[in-house]
Amino acid sequence: MRNQLAAAAALAVGFTLVACSNPSQNSSAGNASPAPAPAPAPTPAAAPALTDADKKALLATLPAAYQGADLDNGQAKFALCKACHTYAQGGDAGVGPNLWGIFGRKSGSAAGFSYSDGLKALNVTWDADKLNTWITKPSAMVSGTKMTYAGMESAKDRIDVIAYLKTVSSPAPAK
Repeated sequence: MRNQLAAAAALAVGFTLVACSNPSQNSSAGNASPAPAPAPAPTPAAAPALTDADKKALLATLPAAYQGADLDNGQAKFALCKACHTYAQGGDAGVGPNLWGIFGRKSGSAAGFSYSDGLKALNVTWDADKLNTWITKPSAMVSGTKMTYAGMESAKDRIDVIAYLKTVSSPAPAK
């Protein structure tokens, strides 16, 4: 067993060294400079943090059922969504589309994402109630959707998630 662990460690170290080697460091000259690292991809600037008053103003634009939502619970439940979705302004799509600006956006229209034919044909404008129907059971709203999420049973959790999403995917209200 001990020898197997030592062999596995040696292989892992060997793999790391080979995988991370830089061809310019292996030149016969021996004194070649390593190639510069590629510049990191630009990341979208973080939106300024919303104040409690900003969040309250955004929630006031939603139907009454969403205005008293528990944003902390919404954030906790949204953790499931974050496996596939981002919501940063200007952010890239993940497995699912970026959700920045989802409220008021036509279904199947986010740039940079390849939607299923069913979602492209849905032709709705996303609002709180349509999002509620969607996350209840996506496959019931769009047959053949690529979204594999089974749905969220709890009406309270859906309300909390949608209210939270409004506060993280919308610009701050004008003052």
